[in-house]
Amino acid sequence: MANEMLERTERETRPSPIDVHVGSRIRLRRTLLGMSQEKLGDALGLTFQQVQKYERGANRIGASRLYELARVLDVPVSYFFEEFGEAGPSGGLSEQVAEPYQSNPMMKRETLELVRAYLRISDPQIKRRLFDLAKALAACSHLSD
Repeated sequence: MANEMLERTERETRPSPIDVHVGSRIRLRRTLLGMSQEKLGDALGLTFQQVQKYERGANRIGASRLYELARVLDVPVSYFFEEFGEAGPSGGLSEQVAEPYQSNPMMKRETLELVRAYLRISDPQIKRRLFDLAKALAACSHLSD
């Protein structure tokens, strides 16, 4: 009996996989926008600590708060659930994604970091050479597919 209660308490205190996923999508979008946790919190009337808890999945997000997050982060509410999973045979969401859904490559952190690094290059000749190199590498990668 005591073991059952302990297991239930541990389950109840761990963040749900969907809460963790939604939190990671909030963090990704906030980062892509170059927005701090404090700035996001200010826009929502929250402290940055509350934003941190949302991003970790430690606090669940209600529907009205999720709607406000979507508005502030300029994304549809569905954005927060993209790439989570798809309906399994039982009709519920699976935690494993069979094939990752790539909605918009411009929303990926690595794309943003690449563009920011490119924009920091001040020499126009180096920028042009890097651009040409990227195009050549992309062309070569199609040959190996």
